[in-house]
Amino acid sequence: MKRLQGSLAIAFALLALSISGVLAEELNHPREYARCMAMTKSDPNDAFEMATAWKELGGNDAAEHCAAVALLYGGRPEHAARRLEVLAKKVVASPDFKGQILAQAGQAWLLAGDPAHAEAALTSAIELRRNRPEVVIDRAQARAAMADYQGAVDDLNVAIDADPTNGDAFKFRASAYRYLDKLELARADIDRALALDPEDPAAFLESGIIFRLAGDDARARDEWLIVLEIDPDGDIGRTARANIEKMDVKIEP
Repeated sequence: MKRLQGSLAIAFALLALSISGVLAEELNHPREYARCMAMTKSDPNDAFEMATAWKELGGNDAAEHCAAVALLYGGRPEHAARRLEVLAKKVVASPDFKGQILAQAGQAWLLAGDPAHAEAALTSAIELRRNRPEVVIDRAQARAAMADYQGAVDDLNVAIDADPTNGDAFKFRASAYRYLDKLELARADIDRALALDPEDPAAFLESGIIFRLAGDDARARDEWLIVLEIDPDGDIGRTARANIEKMDVKIEP
């Protein structure tokens, strides 16, 4: 009910502007854009309603961008990705902004479970937004999701060269190396990730997996117990608990 009331309030406010004779060009569109985007995380449904009403009053591409991002945070990543890609085709004045939109489309495709579309969008984004390691890291995740682990490593090499303090890049490269059966390289990378962020449960989870594959069950257990201390009720914690339980299963003769 509270969310519905918020949506109605936004719609009626914008409608009031129109009825009172305020022309679309008299609206402060940069201010409306900032307001709308600020709402996308906290109130994505309200942000979408606001963007839809604002677009009718001349919000144009800015309103469409806010609507698409609201869909992303509102749990509809595929719809968001498609709208973002359509919007990116219309943007010609600012290559950096076009690249930002395509990077968001790539993230949305990843959340939608479509790494092939994600890789394509992120490749276009990289061409427009050079020296942006976070976009390269996203493409590495898309490639890893398609089992292109060497391609993921290649991207993560670039990201680490650009920002050697990015713990996520080392963590993801450790995972890619693990899938390539390069456990020594994976160990070196996950140790670096943990040095950069000693409270990252995902890094401890990965570290335990690498120890387990290397035959060191005791250290694997220690790493997963740390995960349970940091993230006892989250998805990462549940995975660590399941890994410990599997390791503890004794096969009866």
